[in-house]
Amino acid sequence: MTRPSLLRSRRGLLIGAGAAGAVALAASRRPPDRGGGHSDYFLNVSRALTEAGFARPTLVVDRSLLLTNADAAAATLSQSGLALRLVVKSLPAFGLLDPLAERLRTNRYMVFNGAMLQRMAEARPEADLLLGKPLPVREAAEFMARTPLSSAPQWLIDTPQRLTEYIEAARARSAPLRVNFEIDVGLHRGGFPDAAALAAALDIASAEPLVEICGLMGYDPHVPRMPNAADAFLQSQASYREAIECLTSKVDAAPAALTLNSAGSPTYKLHAAGTVANEVSVGSAFVKPVDFDLDTLAHHQPAAFIATPVIKALDGARIPGLEALEGVFALWDPNSARAFFIYGGHWLARPESPPGLQYSSMFGRSSNQEMLTGSRRVRLDVDDWVFLRPLQSEAVFLQFGPIAIYEEGRIVDVAETFPVSA
Repeated sequence: MTRPSLLRSRRGLLIGAGAAGAVALAASRRPPDRGGGHSDYFLNVSRALTEAGFARPTLVVDRSLLLTNADAAAATLSQSGLALRLVVKSLPAFGLLDPLAERLRTNRYMVFNGAMLQRMAEARPEADLLLGKPLPVREAAEFMARTPLSSAPQWLIDTPQRLTEYIEAARARSAPLRVNFEIDVGLHRGGFPDAAALAAALDIASAEPLVEICGLMGYDPHVPRMPNAADAFLQSQASYREAIECLTSKVDAAPAALTLNSAGSPTYKLHAAGTVANEVSVGSAFVKPVDFDLDTLAHHQPAAFIATPVIKALDGARIPGLEALEGVFALWDPNSARAFFIYGGHWLARPESPPGLQYSSMFGRSSNQEMLTGSRRVRLDVDDWVFLRPLQSEAVFLQFGPIAIYEEGRIVDVAETFPVSA
């Protein structure tokens, strides 16, 4: 063999090897077929919704799982001595809050806007209400004007300016002003950054006879997401401890008599093992949306799903302008072989059941008829139910009207939600 022939032969071998490698690499990256049918659980929920007459997008909460999560929280906190405060924005219906409050034996609630504050004060006047964020003084003043003095919440104060504005609003109505001070324990979303800043605000509050200083609130959801969660928790605890020392030096009250609120669903388990706070706030953990799939909540189960009917079930997923490539797309990704247009869409949610459904990035999102694609193993027909798991509960739970309460194969109740509010 001549040298040129030898070179051509070697070049051909290299090209062939390279092509084979490329094919192998492409095959290794080809998405697997993830399609399948509903599990028995979702078949039962589907049957229950249909038998109850539902035919539109609906938020479904499994009451058995909701209460199982309540029991998980109670067991976690059982040896800690910590009180539990329910987060209303994450559970915006009395049909969710009341069974949890009864199971957990609490009348403490955290509220995040004026609409829910008004509803809670009217419907549950005996409740201990703590604001979870500072409200504009105009909204606070409106509440003071409309609500009996006995329903005064603990207003959250984050700056001296806001404290002064609230004091002026209370004076205008001769109303008592119960205040809780937001402290920055590492989240850096505002609040008093150190003991000196807190002390200055406490001096202003102490000088006003209408003011009752109730305690502190230090929110720490950043902790589980930090590179070293254990160190982050210790640092947040040190900041909180410094704030407590400042508070008790200014206020003649023992820490046990104050509201020393902390945590949240992501961190309440950490506080159960030891904390300077005396109560924790928990909300989303009871329904466990996707964003709360955290190691600290591994003992909780998802309990809420969006159910929506299939409007159109097509054997191919045709993309406008790219119709000729339909077969190529399906060959590359078997999970794009079929198209399902659902009733509604574009929610903060992830397709959950049947398995293998996915959003189409090429077709785009829609709030009217969302396209989901799946493989030929997904045997959905028109009017069958698709289930999505919310990424969060706040806001999402207010988008569907009454919540369907599912339990042991039946829809046993519908829970009216609070007014739509931000």
